Amino acid sequence: MSLTDLLKFLPFDRFRDPPPVVSVLRFDGVIAPRQWRGALSLVSHAAALDRAFAAKRLAAVAVVVNSPGGSPVQSALLFRRIRQLADETRVPIFAFAEDVAASGGYWLALAGDEIYAEEASLLGSIGVVSSGFGFTRLIDRLGIERRLHTAGENKSLLDPFLPERETDVDRLSALQEDIHTSFKEHVRRRRIGKIDPADETLFSGDVLTGRMALARGLIDGIGDIRTVMRARFGDRVRLVPIASERRRRWFLPRPRRGIESRWLEPLADLGDWLEARLLWARFGL
Repeated sequence: MSLTDLLKFLPFDRFRDPPPVVSVLRFDGVIAPRQWRGALSLVSHAAALDRAFAAKRLAAVAVVVNSPGGSPVQSALLFRRIRQLADETRVPIFAFAEDVAASGGYWLALAGDEIYAEEASLLGSIGVVSSGFGFTRLIDRLGIERRLHTAGENKSLLDPFLPERETDVDRLSALQEDIHTSFKEHVRRRRIGKIDPADETLFSGDVLTGRMALARGLIDGIGDIRTVMRARFGDRVRLVPIASERRRRWFLPRPRRGIESRWLEPLADLGDWLEARLLWARFGL
């Protein structure tokens, strides 16, 4: 007999009838591989996911998403791990979109058996984007000689220091279309019976507000985590935040003793912005 079972014999309601527990996992930021400081990935949240599903008296797991997207691979890995644990423990998953759950962020929110958002939340953006720059005129003006040696005709696909080739663009379009197809199939599978599967406008990459997403079947309701969980499990429900592993900032070294870290925050914020711009310029959701 466990300690929890023994405590039920005590004449206290909190022990005899303990409240249900909902583990709360937060996913804030850009989704990217581990090497991107502060990014969301399977590595950054694997331990937290295990702890969330191992909680005692677990009634549900709440996934709170505030992400504009990023890596399609990390989005899929996080989604798959959440669903695997949900199936193993038979615990329902509730997803909540805050400011934004777009692109890869919406892919992640689809791990929920039910999805909720605020009326002004931004959701959707079901598409694939790739952006970059061309520097051929700049290096010509500076008198720089580009030296590139490859084995494989497509190894230098869309090299920013070479003139853009139509064949490269066609190849990129094929890759994007394949990922987009996977994204659309993922949405149709998770929102079966809730969206019109023949409505291709859902997959145009457009962003919808919470109210618009509800009308189109992309979410199940308008509401925040506390209100929805209390309505579902009672006012005594315990929302237990589960902390994830977050690596320390690499943009700046740790402040030395005596240096006010608040003076370094603006520079750290600049590092966040630069990382986001570099990531969004890469191939991703």
